[in-house]
Amino acid sequence: MKSENNLQAEIYKWYHNNYCLKTSEQRGLIFSIPNGGTRNKLEALTLKSTGLLKGASDMVLIFPNGKLIFLELKIEKGAQSDEQKEFEIRVNKLGYEYHLIRTLDSFKDLVYINHS
Repeated sequence: MKSENNLQAEIYKWYHNNYCLKTSEQRGLIFSIPNGGTRNKLEALTLKSTGLLKGASDMVLIFPNGKLIFLELKIEKGAQSDEQKEFEIRVNKLGYEYHLIRTLDSFKDLVYINHS
């Protein structure tokens, strides 16, 4: 069974290699927000004091046309935490898109619809 990290790596690699290279006609941008993992207390306090936001999406995708989309990645049976649901609500209220992505193919569909 695939992990969320594997899915994220596949998504990053596919988008980066198809839309972000210097040779791309219109370069997009995709990056991760490393919110998870275990940290010691000092590191956790430092990250929180410098803007770490619990529940923030896993990745952000910026299209050449200026569209900005937040991506939460979950494997087949993965569920959003309460903090992730709250982040989604806040993003939507600000007028941005938030997508829950479970497969590379669904990510590709999102890109094909929005990349122009």
